Amino acid sequence: MSERTTVRVLGPTDGETGSLGSIGVRFMIAGKDSGEHVSLVEHPMPARALAAPMHRHSREDEYSFVLEGRVGAQLGDEVIFAGQGDLVFKPRDQWHTFWNAGDEPARILEVIAPAGFERFFKEIVDLPPTAGPDERAAIRARYGLEFDFDSVARLVDEHGLRFGGATP
Repeated sequence: MSERTTVRVLGPTDGETGSLGSIGVRFMIAGKDSGEHVSLVEHPMPARALAAPMHRHSREDEYSFVLEGRVGAQLGDEVIFAGQGDLVFKPRDQWHTFWNAGDEPARILEVIAPAGFERFFKEIVDLPPTAGPDERAAIRARYGLEFDFDSVARLVDEHGLRFGGATP
């Protein structure tokens, strides 16, 4: 088990930030800081941004706490909407995605348990622009992540979204 760090306060602009393509990421608590039990990242999302294609994780559960805005999510076959103060649970092995369902920016706090998946986000942020699909696929495989790229067109059309930037 990893060593825990000391008590600290993370301010509203502290932590490394980066882009995941359609949405951003702010790294808040890494697994190494919690004995690999949990990690926290913040995802700022521009208006009408689709975060990712439908996907599923094989190793971790995700909990999305809406800090601001209105967030839509597809969890299996169910579409839900959550507002400020709502928590969306996305269990491992369930196909899901999420998006900013409003015309203003949105932000979620993503709790990942157990920790480790925050390192996927870091690898995507650090990828050079020349990285190809094989390199991206290898990163997804390392983290037990599957994507359904065919879902993007449907999600964009059904929910009036945009999906831009590099594909994770």
